[in-house]
Amino acid sequence: MTRRAVITGIGVLAPSANGTKSFWDLLVSGQTATRRISFFDPTPFRSQVAAECDFDPLRAGLSHQQSRRMDRAAQFAVVSARESLADSGLDLERTDPTRRGVVIGSAVGCTMSLEREYVVVSDGGARWLVDESHAVPHLFDYLVPSAIAREVAWEVGAEGPVSLVSTGCTSGLDAVGRAAELVVEGSADVMVCGATDAPISPITVACFDAIKATTPRNDDPATASRPFDRTRNGFVLGEGSAVFVLEELEHARRRGAHLYAEVAGFASRANAHHMTGLRPDGVEMAEAIRVALARARSAPTEVDYVNAHGSGTKQNDRHETAAVKRSLGRHAYDTPVSSIKSMIGHSLGAIGSLEIAACALAMENGVVPPTANLREPDPECDLDYVPLRARERRVDTVLSVGSGFGGFQSAMVLRRPGRGAA
Repeated sequence: MTRRAVITGIGVLAPSANGTKSFWDLLVSGQTATRRISFFDPTPFRSQVAAECDFDPLRAGLSHQQSRRMDRAAQFAVVSARESLADSGLDLERTDPTRRGVVIGSAVGCTMSLEREYVVVSDGGARWLVDESHAVPHLFDYLVPSAIAREVAWEVGAEGPVSLVSTGCTSGLDAVGRAAELVVEGSADVMVCGATDAPISPITVACFDAIKATTPRNDDPATASRPFDRTRNGFVLGEGSAVFVLEELEHARRRGAHLYAEVAGFASRANAHHMTGLRPDGVEMAEAIRVALARARSAPTEVDYVNAHGSGTKQNDRHETAAVKRSLGRHAYDTPVSSIKSMIGHSLGAIGSLEIAACALAMENGVVPPTANLREPDPECDLDYVPLRARERRVDTVLSVGSGFGGFQSAMVLRRPGRGAA
């Protein structure tokens, strides 16, 4: 019998949403969590807005030692992993740790701590030869992103495959896709997987300022993220994490687990062309969608909802609109498409997993989240983007897509358990 991978637990930390329930409540409300950056003085920067998490590690259940040792991104991942395990009802004492693994995605790793500690050891940048005697003992962990996956593996006692995926803004999709592959091929029965990023730091803001990828709409942070809108002018930086318990279907059924969704198909592609450039015909993303649908044995007409990358940059939204049309054909015009980045910003590597969480919850609740701030439709983006308000709709098959700098394109098909090919 073919092995299948299903989501049995969800844990989320997102801007203005500590936990899965508050995350979903935010999405269906159509409210935004974007605001002026508060972590540092953003005045010198072109883009001064972000979607920040209201997060206290001690209040979230981490110890003083954990909060000192771990970067904010690792803290997010561990807290989300705890929620997903609790949600799944999985008893770790009754599962084989060698059949339990971890895959975590992150675009920029422990950026906040690495930048903070560089400022300390360089005396605010005054010293070219830094003084390592002022460094914290955990400085090496901040350099090596795999430390995040290690922290989650320690938390869940995983002695099977453990890895970190870093493919820019597709990391969250790619990490869950990789975890599903490990389950299907038989390397693990349980995978704790997802993604995390906490990139709201001066160095990250400066990097995106340099290429003018983020919005300069600083006078109205709440409406700064405008995917598919004619007035869009860049994305809003965000942060957060989403972590899942992914199980082999029969393993989950034997213990009576609640099944949110099956990871039915996944594919990733690269354009081998340009760091940030995307072709307007959408051919790169369309190829990833085609392969993901084929692996799911799903016809384009079966897709009930497309969770868009929808970053709010001019070229991405055009590229993605063309890719959906190329992939779904005429059915694209009958399929709701929306971008949750309009509400929680773009958390780089984490966003793909946050979007998977949104897809699973849309399936669970029969509601499609909206694209906030979409008031002036762009004539070049002429699909149904669910503007402003959530929409009730039965959702059995969802397509979630991601696009990342470097030419990365990923697509995932999630399906209601019990439907589709066995």
